[in-house]
Amino acid sequence: MSDTPVLGRPAEIPIDPATAPLDRVPNAHADVDYVIRFTVPEFTALCPITGQPDFAHLVIDYVADKWMIESKSLKLFMFSFRNHGSFHEATTVMIGKRLVAALEPRWLRIGGYWYPRGGIPIDVFWQTGAPPANVWLPDPGVQPYRGRG
Repeated sequence: MSDTPVLGRPAEIPIDPATAPLDRVPNAHADVDYVIRFTVPEFTALCPITGQPDFAHLVIDYVADKWMIESKSLKLFMFSFRNHGSFHEATTVMIGKRLVAALEPRWLRIGGYWYPRGGIPIDVFWQTGAPPANVWLPDPGVQPYRGRG
């Protein structure tokens, strides 16, 4: 969690995802389990080998406990990957782990639907464990890559 919240203040895009601040806000309904979804349809990072851009559609679902992610800090965190070189798998899991560290949610999952490079799309999925039994988990809503068949 950041010591300097970005909500309501001008903020620069962080340059390092590992240290980018993630602000949290209290969960007003911590007494019930419900799913919060963030969708990032135009996520970009860099290939660590070629330096070329990689694009993904990310879907993050979580069941908050005491804290929820503050959306502006999440957006800035996502922007911090634009000049960061990392493989698809490492990027997707890193995002999930950073959110878990900041929020300590009851449950979190992230789906990274990466667009093809070299003709192969890579989809990466990570979650903290089984979801609470009493929550409705909607389909992520991202179609599998079908190409131009």
